[in-house]
Amino acid sequence: MGLSALRSGGRAEKQAQTRVRIVRCAQRLCLDAGFDGFTMDELAEAAEVSRRTLFNYFPSKVDAVLGGAEAPDLASEDLADVAGTFRAGGPHGRLGDDLAELARHLLATQVIDRESARLRRTVLTSSPRLLTVIHERFETIAEQIVGLVLEREGPDFGPVRARLAVGVLVAVFDSAMEAFAQGEPDDPELADLVTDHLGLVAELFGDRTT
Repeated sequence: MGLSALRSGGRAEKQAQTRVRIVRCAQRLCLDAGFDGFTMDELAEAAEVSRRTLFNYFPSKVDAVLGGAEAPDLASEDLADVAGTFRAGGPHGRLGDDLAELARHLLATQVIDRESARLRRTVLTSSPRLLTVIHERFETIAEQIVGLVLEREGPDFGPVRARLAVGVLVAVFDSAMEAFAQGEPDDPELADLVTDHLGLVAELFGDRTT
């Protein structure tokens, strides 16, 4: 590995650590003072970053507390190739497995380490405003995925089946997030838990006949 790659890797790791630190500080401030009880300047001070650096990572207080900016856009440059592969029937050729792969890429756009996951769930239960925001973001990304499923499977698949498929994915994500938040450092990562829980869904319903 070249020196430039090492520098790049080190810089990326430092940026990831900074993102996690900001999110945890935002969540703790939210729990201590309420969402409206602290400012971005106070968050910058708590996270030991400049105001400019803070806004480079998160454009708003909501984004800092939730660990990500807005709902991921599947048409964005970062996710366009992933969406294209899914739309074309890949990468595995099985809808459930490919939804799991799509979820992995979407999770990569968010800051969800184990401690942040614990804090995030506590914050959400204490703030109706944040619950509303995250519900709206879920609805936005869910509609995008429904559209991709219909493009991939064709009109005969139908919007009801597409929404059911995405609804299962959302339920699996919530189940996996709960397990991840309660887990230990050596337990599976969130993306792996999503895949495992989708597998459990397949076991529950895959062998049933109507």
